[in-house]
Amino acid sequence: MRDVVTAILGGGQGTRLWPLTRDRAKPAVPVAGKFRLIDVPISNSLHGGVDRIFVLTQFNSASLHRHIAQTYRFDMFSDGFVHILAAEQSLENRDWYQGTADAVRQNMHRLVDIAPAEIIILSGDQLYLMDLAGCLKQHRERNADISIAVKPVSAAEAGGLGIMRLDRDGRLVEFVEKPQDDEAKSRLALDDGTVDATGINADAGSLLASMGIYVFRTEVLVRLLDEYEGDDFGRDLIPQAVTDFSVYGYGHRGYWRDIGTIKSFHEASLELTRRIPALNLYDPDFPIYTRPRFLPGSKVTDCQVHESILSDGTLAEGSRLSSSIIGIRGVVRSGSEIERTVIMGADKFEDAPSPGLPGQGIGHDCCIRNAIVDKNARVGDGCRLVNKDGVWDADGAGWFIRDGVIVVARGETIPAGTEV
Repeated sequence: MRDVVTAILGGGQGTRLWPLTRDRAKPAVPVAGKFRLIDVPISNSLHGGVDRIFVLTQFNSASLHRHIAQTYRFDMFSDGFVHILAAEQSLENRDWYQGTADAVRQNMHRLVDIAPAEIIILSGDQLYLMDLAGCLKQHRERNADISIAVKPVSAAEAGGLGIMRLDRDGRLVEFVEKPQDDEAKSRLALDDGTVDATGINADAGSLLASMGIYVFRTEVLVRLLDEYEGDDFGRDLIPQAVTDFSVYGYGHRGYWRDIGTIKSFHEASLELTRRIPALNLYDPDFPIYTRPRFLPGSKVTDCQVHESILSDGTLAEGSRLSSSIIGIRGVVRSGSEIERTVIMGADKFEDAPSPGLPGQGIGHDCCIRNAIVDKNARVGDGCRLVNKDGVWDADGAGWFIRDGVIVVARGETIPAGTEV
């Protein structure tokens, strides 16, 4: 694993996650109460034994840079690092990243500078725990040029993903980006023989979706980016690579969710509150690393709490919390009812609000349902944020509705008595 580096794709402007990405890069979005999205791929890489990591991003990277600098500090006896590679102009190139492959292409000189044998490409907007060491082991045993992590999905899900067809040796023979017609889906579906031969944990008739996680031989990646046309791995380069290189699928057996939209982010967050969630964040052998903040424990007074996560420094009094996440330093005041809601908390404790402002967090006697309240937001007393009219998309004063989910943007104030 000393001959491997990881490149994490931080994504573009993150328009599908707006307004959570209004003031921050997509990998810096808080998740699961106390983590950031970037902590997931970095933790997966570290658990796989790869501690030389590059993060490629280009929008609003200040808070991401600060989080990484405060979190991932390696000692003087290690050559491990986590470096941010933000888009920059050079004499050769003055463009923004045009896609996943172009982001790597523009930074390839830095990735190969330490002469890795393989380069792992990870996505920065997915929630998963994966055996990257096992993936690399299989990659080497098969003498593969490229390995792609795959996950079984249903035909209904396939239309939004890159779908692969493997032969019975696990080699990729066809790749279709976001297939729409039934004929293509039927052609790509797994049969019993392929399931048995590859050992992939899937039912016959399901399809194999690319997870956007790749292992490349370094020389193969260099050739692909230099000689082949296209700016995106899934749409352009992988379909071309099938004919010229040995490309194999690696079957991922665990949890995986793409959380690139408000709806998927909200759903994946609430799944973590279940009594036995599909993603186990409590595995002592596979922790998610993040910044140590040295905060006091949660203080909960006279509350009803059902299937919820309360993070460090939470202050909740006289309220009802159901299927919700309260982030670090989150405040919920008496009489409030919080249901199916992600409250991201605050960057610091507040002694007293400024004159004319409600206190940080959730005020008294509020009802908030199916919502996301971003960091440092203030919701005044008596607010009802429930999307009573079932609106799918709307903009308001400090609040937005995306995919039917109410989002209170970072640092915004919702006046007392507001109804949405």
